[in-house]
Amino acid sequence: MSVKRLTVDYDKVNEGGSFSPGDVLSGRVTVVTTKETKVQSFLVRAKGKAEVTWCEQEGQSAVVHSDKKKYFYFEHVILQDKNKGDGSEIISSGRNVYPFTFVIPNTDMPSSYEGKWGKIAYSLRAHLTQSIWLVHKTKIEFPFLTKSEFPFASKSEMIIIGLKEQQRASRISFSASENVAINITSEKMGAKQGEATGVTAEVRNNSARPVTPKFYLVEKQTFAARSKRTVHTNEILLGEGESVPAQTGRTVTKVLSIPPQLHPTFLNCCMMKLEHRLKVRLDAPLLRNPEVKLPLVILLASPKPQRPKPKRSIWFRKLPA
Repeated sequence: MSVKRLTVDYDKVNEGGSFSPGDVLSGRVTVVTTKETKVQSFLVRAKGKAEVTWCEQEGQSAVVHSDKKKYFYFEHVILQDKNKGDGSEIISSGRNVYPFTFVIPNTDMPSSYEGKWGKIAYSLRAHLTQSIWLVHKTKIEFPFLTKSEFPFASKSEMIIIGLKEQQRASRISFSASENVAINITSEKMGAKQGEATGVTAEVRNNSARPVTPKFYLVEKQTFAARSKRTVHTNEILLGEGESVPAQTGRTVTKVLSIPPQLHPTFLNCCMMKLEHRLKVRLDAPLLRNPEVKLPLVILLASPKPQRPKPKRSIWFRKLPA
């Protein structure tokens, strides 16, 4: 084993380290060998793809549903022997560095994302083949960020119009002769990562027990493989309102902070999409479906302005006494 180490890395184009459509992706492949090494081929690839996989029980057997989509694929040949496998190309002993450059296509592509049963990934891979039995591989993923402020595909126009509009929903829940009515109003439909948004719950409690409104953010992941679909949901508790006593009414207002690490809503991938909902659930025994949901679009947070570097302190000479 004359090849001791094979690595691939890239140069960052911004402080966040992410790439976007049209950016130049430059880097280098480094190979360390203990002696002169003959190789059949040596190349580096840049790839962007989405893939989904999940398993379902159908009758007596388990069926795997999977699909994938390629956004781009580039290959840069570093070394390639001319006689198809005789190992005529040689890597010298020691540390060898090979630069490469790719230009990311300037087209609409979804941001990097990893969900329950699917992933959108952008990566660099290096392959060094010494023989059919001896192949060295290495891989590194790089973060990719769409340029689209509203990555919602065909639904963008409808959603963008309502991002700043108030949203309302109502529900009445019954249990025997008791009932509880709830009206929900959210300040707006769109909120950025880390931003706060106000939600008001008007609760009329005609039951014999107190009820407590709880506020949730629901993340809905949808995956598609050809004609099959599956959904995974995740709930995040954002806050709890004041309890509403029995046979009374109360208006509860809550300011909810969107988690800054939450992935933005996106619909511009044909195999998976990520949607969000605000949900208010009444914590009350014996009530059936005491909850209301409102749509919420999570937008990418604006980049933080760069702070000027502090000036270096001035050192004064010590004057003679």
